[in-house]
Amino acid sequence: MSRPIRILSSHLVNQIAAGEVVERPASVAKELIENSLDAGCRRVEIDVDRGGVKRLRVRDDGCGIPPDQLALALSRHATSKVADLADLEAVATLGFRGEALPSIASVSRLRLISRTPDHPGAWEVTVGSDGALEEPRPAAHPPGTSVDVQDLFFNTPARRKFLRTEKTELGHLEQVVRRIALARPDIAFQLRHNGRTLYDLPAATDESGRRARLESLLGASFSEQSLLLEEETVDFRLWGWVVRPAFSRSQPDQQLFYVNGRMVRDKLVGHAVRQAFSDLLHHARHPAYLLFLELPARMVDCNVHPSKHEVRFREGRQIHDFVFRSLHRRLSSGALGAPPTPDGSPAAAWVGQPGIGEDTRGPGGAAVRARHLPLGVAEGRNGYADRFRADLAFQRPPAPSGTRNPEEDEAARGDPALPLGFALGQINGAYLLAQARDGLIIVDIHAAHERLGYERLKAGWRSGAVTRQPLLIPVTVAVTDREADLIQSHTEALASLGLVIDRIDAGTLAVREVPALLRHADQEGLVRDLLSDLAASGRSSRLDEAINAVLATMACHGAVRANRRLTLDEMNGLLREMERAERIDQCNHGRPTWIRVGYDELDRWFARGR
Repeated sequence: MSRPIRILSSHLVNQIAAGEVVERPASVAKELIENSLDAGCRRVEIDVDRGGVKRLRVRDDGCGIPPDQLALALSRHATSKVADLADLEAVATLGFRGEALPSIASVSRLRLISRTPDHPGAWEVTVGSDGALEEPRPAAHPPGTSVDVQDLFFNTPARRKFLRTEKTELGHLEQVVRRIALARPDIAFQLRHNGRTLYDLPAATDESGRRARLESLLGASFSEQSLLLEEETVDFRLWGWVVRPAFSRSQPDQQLFYVNGRMVRDKLVGHAVRQAFSDLLHHARHPAYLLFLELPARMVDCNVHPSKHEVRFREGRQIHDFVFRSLHRRLSSGALGAPPTPDGSPAAAWVGQPGIGEDTRGPGGAAVRARHLPLGVAEGRNGYADRFRADLAFQRPPAPSGTRNPEEDEAARGDPALPLGFALGQINGAYLLAQARDGLIIVDIHAAHERLGYERLKAGWRSGAVTRQPLLIPVTVAVTDREADLIQSHTEALASLGLVIDRIDAGTLAVREVPALLRHADQEGLVRDLLSDLAASGRSSRLDEAINAVLATMACHGAVRANRRLTLDEMNGLLREMERAERIDQCNHGRPTWIRVGYDELDRWFARGR
């Protein structure tokens, strides 16, 4: 027997909505903290008991809620942040749905206390176990708002049994606080669990304060190995930090991307980031970054998910290209900030090593000859005499005030245009030691030369016409109608890269020609990878990646082997070229090519100055 159609009670509707908004204590904390930020607070305090299941209180010093609106704040679809469709099409706040507070109240024992700055006292309202609001009454509270949530899911035991251990729930909640605190360094945050302070983060008022918050939440290694990024166009701005690929992570646990201050997970952005890192990471390694994308609110729709974790861009292709180009440019310059050469190609390989200056076969067997550096590295050691005198200035004890002349001061500071300094020698047949202005430089000679050779081969390949290799027997690939249409719409672009694919019938493709370097590759696998990329973002870099893999192998075999003794001139020539090359921070396998040990760290090793 079918049941009659009926209108659900408000309390049951709120409990159903809570299934979308309230997953665990961490999601409660997220909604409440975002409300505090929207209220213009300068400080947020979060008190948690038993992982947030027993109690979770969020207190702020924001604008507060007038007494006559307290009950309204706990009503479904009531908000001060959206008034009409125009507001919804350009959302400028973190919370706007008007569902969070009533949904949380429907599955907990909630107490709301608030005071506006112009009101002499605070008022509070509580929600009964049946969802009914009690009458507002006076309370003691400074200007701002506190939301006290106790016994989460006490009236929905089916939901409560899906909660994890106290430690697990606290871990999720800590992650929420960390992510919000990273986005808002101008706000002070304090997190206490069972009476113990876990975080006490002061508001950052300058660059050093922002760096301190970065280190406290993501670790000193993230701060030390990250590259500062800032790119801007008319409508878009991308800024933040990206960790050098040589110091990537085994897990994707430090990948933080924000859109207009809201942390999101977006496939389009994720693809752009992976594409920017595609030529720089070792297999199974993951990039680490903290990036903020800013754009006009009208160009992004953040109303596509109840928890607002996902967004939809109105100009997705432009966003993808902007994020990719910005990251690619910054990663190419690396820690040294090396600019591209005037013709856009990487710097030439350095003088004096096997294969350098010799003809290297490029596309179709065409010769690609390396350009020699326009540096006087072959002039002998006398050409570096001034620099070695500057090196000695580092080692002299400081003279009494007023006794040093300006020339000595300038020499002691070193040359900022040569960040890798000047060679001191070679150890263990594999490492180059150099003294720079700000520390000791250690270079893995084989890894550095491998990256230089790789960039040279890529430049040679791209400067010539792509040579195609016709297949004696075309490779057929069975696909869906939609996939065949997708390939057909990109036929010309693929042909320009050397890949000729014909559509035989509705669901069959035939690979007839491939780039010469990929004549022995898995053609069917390549096509399927291409289809995956095209379906996800409308473009693919699979051909470039496959060709680069071949070139990387060639570069590895042509690089300087360990135990080859280099002259001082050759070492300095390598350092100078590394300073000019792109992507020199890591070799083709994702390992670091050089590291710097600061003088202060050396002093700590030997307890100097203590």
